Amino acid sequence: MKRQAYQPILITDASRSQGDQLNSRQRRYVLMMGIRVACIIVGAILVGANAPLLWLWLPLCALGMVLIPWLAVLLANDRPPKEEHRLANRFHRRHTDDTPPMSLTAEERPHKVIDVEP
Repeated sequence: MKRQAYQPILITDASRSQGDQLNSRQRRYVLMMGIRVACIIVGAILVGANAPLLWLWLPLCALGMVLIPWLAVLLANDRPPKEEHRLANRFHRRHTDDTPPMSLTAEERPHKVIDVEP
């Protein structure tokens, strides 16, 4: 009987933990909302200082104030796709082996040698 090759399980194939994903999304949300606050402050300063090219800068700040919160909420609630739904996995299927890892036949298993002294 031919023994099948051992398929190691790679740690790089493991997905990120739920807590790690949540922390990443929270940091991204706080960063994006900080950019929104900066847009509000810069817009107020530009209006108060009567800056040149106000007609250009004010709509850009307003666009940042409106779009960034919408994107921040969408990205904060988004999780990475599950492994079976990824497009790359549909084209490159891995060979799945039905035998458990390191399954040995009775003849291949190491035998304990008990040394008995007379």
